[in-house]
Amino acid sequence: MKDMIKRIIEGEDPKKPYSDECIMGLLKRSGIEIARRTVTKYREAMRIASSSRRARGF
Repeated sequence: MKDMIKRIIEGEDPKKPYSDECIMGLLKRSGIEIARRTVTKYREAMRIASSSRRARGF
């Protein structure tokens, strides 16, 4: 699961990074039910910043 989240974040547009809710929706479309809080927990565990911090220019 963490690998999938990491791949989604690596493939995002640097100017418009995905929010945790958007990542949750992308996973749901792939058939994976996951809560936004779980996406947040996994992202933080991998030491990946929030979408507002990942936006280039910060």
